[in-house]
Amino acid sequence: HIISDGTSIGIMVQEFVQLYHGAELAPLRIQYKDYAAWQQAEVQSERLKKQEAYWLEVCSGEIPVLNLPTDYARPAVKSFKGNTFEFVIDRQRSEGLRQLAAQTGTTLYMVLLSAYTTLLSKYSGQEDIIVGTPIAGRAHADLQQMLGMFVNTLAMRNAPSGEKSFHAYVQEVKENALRAYENQDY
Repeated sequence: HIISDGTSIGIMVQEFVQLYHGAELAPLRIQYKDYAAWQQAEVQSERLKKQEAYWLEVCSGEIPVLNLPTDYARPAVKSFKGNTFEFVIDRQRSEGLRQLAAQTGTTLYMVLLSAYTTLLSKYSGQEDIIVGTPIAGRAHADLQQMLGMFVNTLAMRNAPSGEKSFHAYVQEVKENALRAYENQDY
């Protein structure tokens, strides 16, 4: 991921197929260096100052450390050793999740983030949960077909609690996600 993101891989494959079939690629209006220059010019803009203020507010106060119960004590030195657990959500549950998203005017991602943070809250006993989530970072139309690394990670901070209904919590997650998306460039 040092020079490209997942979207870039798809673009490259698509362009190789076009070239293989003898097509010519449409010229890009801008190049990555133009994006880099634009990004540097934005550093002192009022728009980014507002985004900075948003993230400083989101990250104000104590930043929670997720304390999940574990089988073993945490080592003194952080290690990235671990395991994975794969599962498949059956068609009926998948459709139920999609219906919930439609009923609540949210996306499937927002419903799943709500469920995930609720699960983390139940396991940890904490009601302040931050989950890092990638975002494509291609908000401008000229970036859609450009190769490069545009991904950013957003800190999605939510507060699940037993006092809220799940539907109300999904709405809260939706609002937090939309605000994070609006401020993704900082």
